Amino acid sequence: MKILPNIPAFAKLVYCLKYFNRFKNKIEAAKAAGDLAEERAQILAATSTWGPMIMDMFGSKVIVEGLENLPEEGPVVMVGNHQGYADIAAYFAAFTKFQFAFVAKRELAKIPLYGKWMPRIRSVFIERDDPRASLEAIKEGISLIEQGFSLVIFPEGTRSRGPVPGPFMKGSLKLATKPGVPIVPISMNGTYKMYEQTGVIRPAVIRIIVHEPIETKGLSRQEEKALNDRVEQIVKDGIRRLALLDGDITEDVTEDLTE
Repeated sequence: MKILPNIPAFAKLVYCLKYFNRFKNKIEAAKAAGDLAEERAQILAATSTWGPMIMDMFGSKVIVEGLENLPEEGPVVMVGNHQGYADIAAYFAAFTKFQFAFVAKRELAKIPLYGKWMPRIRSVFIERDDPRASLEAIKEGISLIEQGFSLVIFPEGTRSRGPVPGPFMKGSLKLATKPGVPIVPISMNGTYKMYEQTGVIRPAVIRIIVHEPIETKGLSRQEEKALNDRVEQIVKDGIRRLALLDGDITEDVTEDLTE
């Protein structure tokens, strides 16, 4: 990480934390009272304030296509590609209909100041190198979904740091199939340009496609088995279209996005 060039950006991130903190007491009070609907409402208020403010503060623009495909209310499981650290803020800037949080690697809990906000908004931490712990995290996520909370999962498991995604890991879609909630495939391009491309936080144009939801209730065993490949292909096809639109790839290098 390039420390000195990023100091102004770090200052902006600290400043924007106040847009989360103003909702802290209300979120914790609703959680303590067991008022799940109020807790979700306060989490949504926090994230839908902070996300657009972050994008605006850094001069980035989020363009969303297919927003009408997002159900009016949750719970749902959004499944998308993972390009960079800015994915979280971009999601919060783009989606303000209902509360959602993330299935995220445990290292994010150690981020100064912001680390405590991940579990507060009902994110689930996963240990990528510990299969048993990962299974427990999926179970925790299923429990949250059954309580009405929505989640986002990035099946690649790590940032692609560019327009070509990695393979989707198997098993993550049990988050949706077990409780029988819709899967909403999400394709995104451009977040890696905010940091990963240069190592310095800078503005970027971020494009998102919300694909038609996939119902998971009543799937046959064969349909459920094919679901991972189906969702992966939908997401990759969308990324390919966005990356071509942005000039990030050319036709002769798109095989990695269509295999």
